[in-house]
Amino acid sequence: MNASFDPSEYLQNAFAAEGIALSAEQNAAFLLYADLLEKKNAVMNLTAITDYKDVVHKHFLDSCAPARLPWFPPKGEGTSLIDVGSGAGFPGIPLKILYPGLKVTLLDSLQKRVNFLNEVIEALGLGGIEAVHARAEDGARQENLRENFDIAVSRAVAGLPVLSEYCLPYVKVGGSFLAYKGSGAEEETAAAKGAVKRLGGEIAEIEVFELPGADGESLGRSLIRIAKTAATPKKYPRKAGTAARSPLT
Repeated sequence: MNASFDPSEYLQNAFAAEGIALSAEQNAAFLLYADLLEKKNAVMNLTAITDYKDVVHKHFLDSCAPARLPWFPPKGEGTSLIDVGSGAGFPGIPLKILYPGLKVTLLDSLQKRVNFLNEVIEALGLGGIEAVHARAEDGARQENLRENFDIAVSRAVAGLPVLSEYCLPYVKVGGSFLAYKGSGAEEETAAAKGAVKRLGGEIAEIEVFELPGADGESLGRSLIRIAKTAATPKKYPRKAGTAARSPLT
């Protein structure tokens, strides 16, 4: 970056271009998060996206894509959200920064990543958020987590039947699972309808949009909302690894 580049101004303008006005506190939180991510990524593989501008667009703005949905968050203050397979904290931490009233749980299977998430939570002074160490399949069988959330979100790289088996068990009946996807979501969604129904869900909407990137590039993105219409049968999720090896149809 050149000497005249202002990371704070760039961040503010990138969000403003998407119709999101960041407060000074939110702007500062995102800047600190980016700094922590850069420093930790130097010693631990958290993300392949390391350029600051790309982090702003491909992590922060992408994570905040549900702001496009008029119903999000559905209850405002106190809405419970679980980020399944949170990794470096996406999308859960950006959503918490943008919507401070959310009650957020970040779930990840690697203790080192959970430790980083806790470092970010402490450094940013965030309340109403916790990081939990568990595989998605195991956490969904914990009484305090199963069908206990208004919303589940995931940016994990997996097919929709697999993601649905990981995430829908966490959602209360009447809640929603939001899957972050690239282009071509309509075809993937159509192929997943049977699996989603078996898990107690129903595909409710697909929001297709262009995510603006740095230097004028544009990325095709989608948000798939699956409504939780019935309790997930107790046999789901299956034991660790089964969903990925043998996706539901």
